[in-house]
Amino acid sequence: MSEEPSLDSLRERHATLDHLIWEEEKRLWPDEIGLKRMKIEKLHTKERIDHLLTHTRSAAE
Repeated sequence: MSEEPSLDSLRERHATLDHLIWEEEKRLWPDEIGLKRMKIEKLHTKERIDHLLTHTRSAAE
């Protein structure tokens, strides 16, 4: 059974991806495939954060 990452670790990963995307986009010849992968991972990470927040709020009520 795999453990769900913590909210803090997901937020940290989201921020890291945001920085990596920003750095890659600044390059003269950005890696478009790499950028797409990072953007998709960032989106999935954001969805996991939202999911955890929703379930945390639901459990607290």
